Amino acid sequence: MIKSRPVLGLLMAVTMAGCSSTMQPAPQSVASADTSSQITLEDLYKNKKYDAKRLGSVRWMEDGTSYTSVEKAEGDTDAKDIVRYDAGSDKREVLVSAKMLTPEGQEKALEIDDYQWNSDQTMLMIYTNSKKVWRSNSRGDYWLLDMKSGKLTQLGLSSDDVEPATMMFAKFSPNDKAIAYVRNNNLYSQSLQDYSIKQLTTDGKGHIINGIFDWVYEEEFSIADGFRWSPDGKHIAYWQLDTSNVRDFTMINNTDELYPTLTVFPYPKAGEKNSTVRIGVVNVSNAKTRWADIPADTDDFYIPRMGWAGNDDEIVVQKVNRLQNTNDHYLVNIHTGKAKEMFVDKDDAFLERYYDVEWLNDGQNFLKISERDGWRHIYLVSRDGKTIKNLTPGEFDIISIVHVDKAAGKVYFTAGKDSVLEQYLYSASLDGKGDITRITPAEFKGNNSYKISPDGKLAVHYFSNVRTPTQYSIISLPDHKNIRTLIDNHEVKEEISKLALADHEFFRVPSYDGTELDGFIMRPANFDPKKKYPIIFYVYGEPAGQTVKNSWGGSLTLFNDYLTQQGFLVASIDNRGTRSPRGREWRKDIYRHIGTYASKDQATALDEMAKRFPYIDTSRVGIWGHSGGGSMTLNMMFRYPDKYKAGIAVAPVPDIRLYDTIYQERYMGLPDTFTTETGREAYNQASPITFAENLKGKLLLIHGTGDDNVHYQGSERLINKLVEYNKQFEFMSYPNRSHSLREGKGTSLHRMTMQAEFFKKNLMN
Repeated sequence: MIKSRPVLGLLMAVTMAGCSSTMQPAPQSVASADTSSQITLEDLYKNKKYDAKRLGSVRWMEDGTSYTSVEKAEGDTDAKDIVRYDAGSDKREVLVSAKMLTPEGQEKALEIDDYQWNSDQTMLMIYTNSKKVWRSNSRGDYWLLDMKSGKLTQLGLSSDDVEPATMMFAKFSPNDKAIAYVRNNNLYSQSLQDYSIKQLTTDGKGHIINGIFDWVYEEEFSIADGFRWSPDGKHIAYWQLDTSNVRDFTMINNTDELYPTLTVFPYPKAGEKNSTVRIGVVNVSNAKTRWADIPADTDDFYIPRMGWAGNDDEIVVQKVNRLQNTNDHYLVNIHTGKAKEMFVDKDDAFLERYYDVEWLNDGQNFLKISERDGWRHIYLVSRDGKTIKNLTPGEFDIISIVHVDKAAGKVYFTAGKDSVLEQYLYSASLDGKGDITRITPAEFKGNNSYKISPDGKLAVHYFSNVRTPTQYSIISLPDHKNIRTLIDNHEVKEEISKLALADHEFFRVPSYDGTELDGFIMRPANFDPKKKYPIIFYVYGEPAGQTVKNSWGGSLTLFNDYLTQQGFLVASIDNRGTRSPRGREWRKDIYRHIGTYASKDQATALDEMAKRFPYIDTSRVGIWGHSGGGSMTLNMMFRYPDKYKAGIAVAPVPDIRLYDTIYQERYMGLPDTFTTETGREAYNQASPITFAENLKGKLLLIHGTGDDNVHYQGSERLINKLVEYNKQFEFMSYPNRSHSLREGKGTSLHRMTMQAEFFKKNLMN
């Protein structure tokens, strides 16, 4: 999806037992006119003065009363321990010390990039020496620690010449007898008795990849690990992709070596050919694969989800057509390969989220998330697909399933039931009887997420709002009683309280057809309603994101505060089509009209805001956004040139034909296969570059040359078009930076300083 992703990974850092104060939500709006303390960009992006602490990766133990986390070992060292906490007290013990993770003959302990326990937690697998693949570190080395003997063994070594950091997605079999992993596009298993290694597939080379995915599957379907153990540990089901039909994209690196180097990878752009995909099930004992015989008139389809069907003999395969409006679920017999249809989910526009099947009642029923009644709900479906019951009825969207408590007969989920700007935890009965129960108390007004223990009795609670950095605590369920505060981030709250922060107001305004749009506006702490202020809009506008929500935004929120301290108003509007939990019609009204309807919403919102807030100086309006927000910035500057005086487009998609098949075709259809009102003409009308000739305001274009997601190619095409029309603009390229534009010393400070100075120069006069 077109968005800038936060840096993900195992965040290790905090001693969680140190804080014991009761967590108190902060006020929703702060207008600190009584202080003159100002934000500096150096403090924000270089000194990290206002960075909140983050909770390390928490893993619940199977007993449900304790969890583990990775923390810095004692002493002057970079080594880490794995620490076990009793969830209900301050009791802490070092379960796995850095010394235990130091290989024989080495001085340094293994760096813990990730870890996993076997089923009875007698063996620990450490993921280390990880290397980047696209935007995540998904290949590296794996070591096994026997908790009883203390023996530490490197896995995946069949000979001395095995390349380091080439194992991917290693995981224990359910029976704990082996691990499986991918190396160089092939699947392997390794016995945990004698450590012998068996190669399970041999055709993984060139364009054939087994157990992992190509770029577009990983990006748009959010899947990277492409294989699944059977419950009995005797078979492995896996994806196989053939990328031979996909054209390669090439990126050039001009700076790291004496001569330029190239990165080449298959990337299917809208309307181009995709990888073909099929599902195989390999018998671990004899390394023979049986292929699933999925009914299809063409090989042009996707398989975004696959998993075992509640037993050892069947898998469930979700096949989605290229238009992404039909998701067929098939039960496949692994011994014969034969498939039978069990469930179909359809939409007149598109399907955009895919979920693994959660089996209940010994495989007789499963849970399914669908928008079939116009809202995103959880359904209980019989194995044959004939009985479908809505477990969460009502005019609201669930956001995600958090936990299925089979023993208690309930499902926990987050939803926008009480506010589309906020997220709370609810529960519903798995039999469809009884009312939906809100679990999150009213005092936690804002964004709430949870990591629930295996027995459903405890949870790690993550809470924030626009003026409260994320707080972490252990709570009990279902009463939501605070058991222990882990991190309350009081230090950063105290620092922020010293600042002259903006007044932050949520509101709604009507669009051109009466549709209500959510927005926020931030006014300077020393705001004078009799004055006129320039205004800067932060925009995203694509289906992949939501900017208007009551959650902590970190440095982005404080950058907005910085702008208000410079004398600006700051605002944002979520146009229709964004990921707000406002129902199917809200999200899918933009089908085949990406860019056009959304930009009209944004322009209308500006007009309506000017009526409501007379202190907005409509002659000094700025706008900026990153990724999809960069595209929307171009749309507003080109389609409504008289409304916007200055704009900054960061890593935009000026021509949507340059973006990938899965994302772009989901919302726009195929470029070549529709009538003149859609098809190629629709892609033209949806692309900002089509309207570049209209530019009047000041434009700053920013892009990283190493962007594998939204290619630098698009900005170069836009540059050519602006030059053709003699449209003057400013441009900044960041060598070898990816889509996030975070790599390289000083990059964030440099970019945000440039953006702030651009707006001061062009909107303050």
